Amino acid sequence: MKRCIKRAAVLLLVCSLMSGVTGCKKEEKKPVKKPEKKVEQTEEIVEVESKDVIPANQNLLTGTADLTDAAIGKRPVAVMVNNVQAAMPQYGIAKADIIFEIPVEGDVTRFMALYADYTQVPRVCAVRSCRNYFPAFSQGFDAFYVNWGIDDSIADYLELLQLDQFDGMNDRNGLFARDKARINAGYALEHTAYFEGPAFASVVDSQGYRTELAENMKDTAFIFNGLEEQVKPSGGECTNVEINFGAQSATLTYDAGRNVYLKKSNGNPQIDGNTQEQLAFTNVFVLETDISVRDALGHKDIDWDGALDSVGYYVSNGGVQKIHWSKEERNENSRLRFFDESGEELKINRGKSYIAVNYRSQTIFQ
Repeated sequence: MKRCIKRAAVLLLVCSLMSGVTGCKKEEKKPVKKPEKKVEQTEEIVEVESKDVIPANQNLLTGTADLTDAAIGKRPVAVMVNNVQAAMPQYGIAKADIIFEIPVEGDVTRFMALYADYTQVPRVCAVRSCRNYFPAFSQGFDAFYVNWGIDDSIADYLELLQLDQFDGMNDRNGLFARDKARINAGYALEHTAYFEGPAFASVVDSQGYRTELAENMKDTAFIFNGLEEQVKPSGGECTNVEINFGAQSATLTYDAGRNVYLKKSNGNPQIDGNTQEQLAFTNVFVLETDISVRDALGHKDIDWDGALDSVGYYVSNGGVQKIHWSKEERNENSRLRFFDESGEELKINRGKSYIAVNYRSQTIFQ
């Protein structure tokens, strides 16, 4: 009887153990709820990607979403603007997306203002004449080029560039005139020319000019940070930039509340005479290069294509870093590129940019 009980107990124990082992195996093989995890991962990916969806009306010069539908994929407009003290205040310049400032004769400076939306160019004054290094930069944006007069010694060069050029000296479209109010106020005649930007799109469209961007220009002009990013350059603090062009100076002071640099010319706030806005830029570039005088009139030769070892500085969001800049050697149609010191192409913040091209070692960063 005891043996039967023992045998029964042993059998019960063995069954129990076998049942336990079988139970463990079932736990190991229990399927993971993969569909649930996949759903969670998909939702996360969609959420991340939605933050980086680039709007169709992205401005290719600034990275911001402000183009009209009619301007998507279309060429920008570059306008030469007088920048001497006697021409102040200019008007129409506060709406520019990029402004280049470069020395001309006598080491005063001239602006080239770029507008991404060719349908929304304002009336711009005071329009001034062309110097060869300005279209050398504008061609890298596939821009229409607007000026009033040229340096006659560069006529053959401009013809070789095959610019889509609108010159107030040969205006047949009613795009240029003299500002009578300025004349009555005593401005010298050379400071009174204006470009009728609001009429530009209809003239271009009606006369069959190419408005579509070239295939190699349909991406953004620069590599931009994310839509919601404001990245500080890595080289140190910078809330003030002092640029000495020779006979003229530019000062850019950081407004931390707006994340922009406010511009002064010769110590005075540079104001758009129509809007009363002080010029403001998210990004400030100072590109150092070789500049020399090439004739008795003081016209300049400027190394406009740079190189991978050309020195420049990028200022934004309260910081500064040393960079290199270049266009393809002697190729006006190439992009202007910026690189960090390791040789990687620079990412910049979205917004308007000011680009000074100047003599070496003439800038103070504070």
